[in-house]
Amino acid sequence: MFAGLAYAGGGNRCYWQGGFYETVAPEIGLKPRRIVGASAGAGAMLYNALGLGPTVRAMLREACSGRTSEIDWAAFRRGGRLFPVAEMYRGMLASLFTPQRLAALKAQADFLIAISRPPRFWPLPVITTIGIGAYQLEKRFRRPVHPTVGRKLGFRPDLIRIADCADPEQLVEALMASAAVPPFMPAGNIGARAALDGGLVDSAPAWALAEMEAAGEQTLVLLTRPFAEVPQVQNRTYVRPSQVIPVSQFTIRNWEGIRFAYELGVKDGEAFLRAMERRKAG
Repeated sequence: MFAGLAYAGGGNRCYWQGGFYETVAPEIGLKPRRIVGASAGAGAMLYNALGLGPTVRAMLREACSGRTSEIDWAAFRRGGRLFPVAEMYRGMLASLFTPQRLAALKAQADFLIAISRPPRFWPLPVITTIGIGAYQLEKRFRRPVHPTVGRKLGFRPDLIRIADCADPEQLVEALMASAAVPPFMPAGNIGARAALDGGLVDSAPAWALAEMEAAGEQTLVLLTRPFAEVPQVQNRTYVRPSQVIPVSQFTIRNWEGIRFAYELGVKDGEAFLRAMERRKAG
């Protein structure tokens, strides 16, 4: 039914996508040829495709257990990072994506990881701060499904094809780059060039599927925010959470919020299937 699939970013809100995918995919035989994801959505698209959602949630529940803070002052004083979320995310990705699983992904579909390339004429720390700040302001006051301020500032979209990753280490580096939001997640370096969160250009990278849509093929976009309205694009279907997901993007201690995101995805997936049945009956 859907030849293309896009995963929006959203940090921990992306576990909504896991609940939706696990509920809907087996019922409609969802097997897209091309799948693209940005930021945490890029990681979600891969472990969902491999059926590793339950494994990831078990890892998260254990990782969140007993934590009382999002920061680690002791590590920072030793020269480490103040925000441990990056190391935790990297460790999870490294444990998930073995050579065998990378090979399975390459055989399954054309997976694409969206990243943002910052303009060359600005120092990276400066343009990163400007870009993230402008993105947050646009998101807060305009609430667009597809942000535009990043492109206006000179950020350019780029794609990393999973088929081009020689080993799991390259795959992990690409996923970390797609989620790079300093200071929480460090900037990446892909192809000897700086790479930042794919969401700085477009947090819902459906642009990578436009060619398929122009050819008359259907695509599905999994958002992570309950937008009041979504764009009307021929051959494109948007799905979104039915309510705000009350969890911070970078939290490492709110397991209940992460579980809520997943369970809401299951609920919304069931509603999506019922709506499809009604359309068929009509």
